[in-house]
Amino acid sequence: MVNMITSILNFGRIKTKLSPPLLITGLMFFAALIFLFLNSPEFFLLKNIVNIFNQCAVLAILSLGMSTVMIGGGIDLSLPANMALSAIFGSTIMILTGSVALGCLIMLISGVAIGSLNGFAIARLRMIPFVVTLATMTICGGISVWVTNSVSIFNQPEKFFDIFLARVLGLPLSIYILILCLIMTQIAMSFTRFGWMVYAVGTSPAVCRVSRIPVKQVLFSTYVLAGFLAGVSAIVVTARLGSASANIGNDSVILDIVTACVIGGVSIYGGKGRPFGACVGAVLVVILGNILNLLEISFFIGLMLKGFLIIFFVSLDGLLVKQNE
Repeated sequence: MVNMITSILNFGRIKTKLSPPLLITGLMFFAALIFLFLNSPEFFLLKNIVNIFNQCAVLAILSLGMSTVMIGGGIDLSLPANMALSAIFGSTIMILTGSVALGCLIMLISGVAIGSLNGFAIARLRMIPFVVTLATMTICGGISVWVTNSVSIFNQPEKFFDIFLARVLGLPLSIYILILCLIMTQIAMSFTRFGWMVYAVGTSPAVCRVSRIPVKQVLFSTYVLAGFLAGVSAIVVTARLGSASANIGNDSVILDIVTACVIGGVSIYGGKGRPFGACVGAVLVVILGNILNLLEISFFIGLMLKGFLIIFFVSLDGLLVKQNE
């Protein structure tokens, strides 16, 4: 039994290092950079690279949250809607009170509350993650439209933008926030007992129950962490866009998040992957978007391409899972 538990705890980390999906992702990344070098050399200017990372900050932070949930064997479709609703709540409070700190705190609390709702329904009530988070996404989206009447919320205090649009050593604050979230998430998943338990639960929840690993608490915690990161992304996206609206959580965002995770080596079946891989996947998604714009390819064709990428990587992951059974 001890050997079985040890193998489960180490399964995700061992397989991630030599994972064929990660190898393919690396080749895609290299090919994309070569294409850009040949067709748009200005892409590699420092100013443009900084803009790329600033552009992908929100997607990467949301992908970090999704990666922890997926490694635990779940999925959270409500993250973009959570972000939008949290941004609306926080911006409203910020405008009414003039307090930047209170507004940001409300965004974080709202994100955690929605994540806790998902976690309670999935971990405690044993409801299906896809159904629960789809319902939460719909509810949050409906509330966002109802509260704002489909109108963007402007006029946040200038101090809010002075803080979160500031540049430190030439880099936007959003990049530092992304790096901090990445470091914290990576440490939590790689070097703590919590992270090891998440991998174990994602690999075999039945064995974890026998071995007294608190499966319910672990699952609940992954959704709470994802909700917290949705709150962080709400702060970043509000500062970047200068407003909060229901539209910032549109359906295409969840497609980008899932794409970033699966091409970053995070298994849809649970138990495998790294937050860092999801972050790299988010950067690749943004770069692919830039390439499609450079080639003047339709936005809808881009959506189709992302869908095909998800199917390809999930099917490849499925084949690897069957080989390891």
